[in-house]
Amino acid sequence: MTTDRRGADPGSGRRALTGVQLLHDPLLNKGTAFSEAERDALGLRGLLPPRRLRIEDQLVRVRRHFSVLTTDIDRYTYITSLQDRNETLFYRMVIDHLVELMPIIYTPTVGEACRTFGHIFRRPRGLYISIEDRGRIREVFGNWPQRPVSVIVVTDGERILGLGDLGAYGMGIPIGKLSLYTACAGIHPAECLPIVLDVGTNNETLLTDPLYTGCYQQRTRGKEYDEFIEEFVTAVEEVFPQVLLQWEDFATDNALHLLERYRNRLCTFNDDVQGTAAVVLAALLTACRVSERPVTEQRIMFLGAGASAVGVAGLIASAMERRGLSDAEARSRIWLVDSRGLVVAARTDLAEHKLPFAHDHPGATTLLEAVEAVRPTALIGLSTQPNTFNKEVLGVMTSYNQQPIVFALSNPTSRAECTAAEAYEFTEGAALFASGSPFAPLEFGGRLRTPSQANNAFIFPGLGLGVVLAKAARVTESMFHTAAEALAESVPGDSLVSGALLPPLEAIREVSARIAARVAREAVAEGLSDVVLPEDVEGWVRERMYDPSYNDTV
Repeated sequence: MTTDRRGADPGSGRRALTGVQLLHDPLLNKGTAFSEAERDALGLRGLLPPRRLRIEDQLVRVRRHFSVLTTDIDRYTYITSLQDRNETLFYRMVIDHLVELMPIIYTPTVGEACRTFGHIFRRPRGLYISIEDRGRIREVFGNWPQRPVSVIVVTDGERILGLGDLGAYGMGIPIGKLSLYTACAGIHPAECLPIVLDVGTNNETLLTDPLYTGCYQQRTRGKEYDEFIEEFVTAVEEVFPQVLLQWEDFATDNALHLLERYRNRLCTFNDDVQGTAAVVLAALLTACRVSERPVTEQRIMFLGAGASAVGVAGLIASAMERRGLSDAEARSRIWLVDSRGLVVAARTDLAEHKLPFAHDHPGATTLLEAVEAVRPTALIGLSTQPNTFNKEVLGVMTSYNQQPIVFALSNPTSRAECTAAEAYEFTEGAALFASGSPFAPLEFGGRLRTPSQANNAFIFPGLGLGVVLAKAARVTESMFHTAAEALAESVPGDSLVSGALLPPLEAIREVSARIAARVAREAVAEGLSDVVLPEDVEGWVRERMYDPSYNDTV
């Protein structure tokens, strides 16, 4: 993986840029940091102010502009505009201030950005492949200027976070995810390709929005949709044969169907199904470590039964099996609650993906009734229904659990099942808590509590880096177990005292390197990689991680 692509890039087939064209290329532009020799050799003399500034000086200017902005959406617009001008400076800023900026470039602010994406649109990034491009998707790929491409993140915009169908406005999600691949795991930004598949939208607000940037039509469904996706995947295989393809924010039926259809055909995974599962499993393993109650003895209830919930449930069941339970025993310890109540075998309205967790048990129509009947030790929210983990529900859990596990994972913050403060208050400070959106540390019961954000960024960048560096042919379930275990093992012992179930965000690049090394070893062990790994795999990984800095080219 390269760390500097200035001037001519032999692997890309692009000619060396000079003058204004160079200044307008965000991958190559250094702005006022170009040296005297570069200004002469690259036709920049007179196009820039005479004084050369270091990247540290540029960061001061960026920080000053950023600090005066008063809303998160304005901060998002500003920082992504910087990404469009100078990616090296953008990533230096993000990496140096990751705790502050991750909620801006991704969850929760990216949700607000997607809702108004056409209104804040400045410059195109990534590929828009619409249903109107059928029959020529391979040709569209030919318009992408960068080679090689290591990672593609693709969405069809139907289920953006907890906000629903945002159509082509969903492009903010692949852009944000790939920014995290670079910031958190060091995959070079030139090797990242965001894609939105525009098959229409059923969001009437967008269809009457004069600034909407997508196709004005209802969503394509059925056979036509499947054929469109097949053409897309075939084109990916032909044009980018070694790429890692990540599916993102597809509706439940399509997410599960496409993952099952393509997981054994190319190197691919679904982050909502598998990445979410791995980070939640990691937090659960840490909670088990704190409570001294192994995962095989937990009884876990999910509020929500979509793709994410079923993906998490499946990986937890698999983790229980890896620790000695049978498949039936593992599944018997996992329960789902959907919009119609407890998922039980007697119900006749269950979608196929819910059936493995439909138990022979009396029904319950509310979450409170389900908790009272099943008596779970862990309650995991992936419902996008706010205020559902209320005082009554968590009070019942606390009545029979010394340390109830409470994960309110729905995004954005407005959709969270409860806040961190509510989780601690309703359980009298006993909860082992994690959330989907970030919550600030708080004092409760005379102790500082540090709520952990079960952010997929703890998993997918490191896993992706391991897959890319190992040139793995497939992404397997074992890799997600390996990543989850590496993540759980990365939580420092002193962090557990304040309630943290995941490592501090400041350590994410180190954690990603550890996960990547483990995943690379797993790929080799499973016979999915021919790469010969050195003895110090973590060191080998770190050497290949992109670190944004300027290097003089002449």
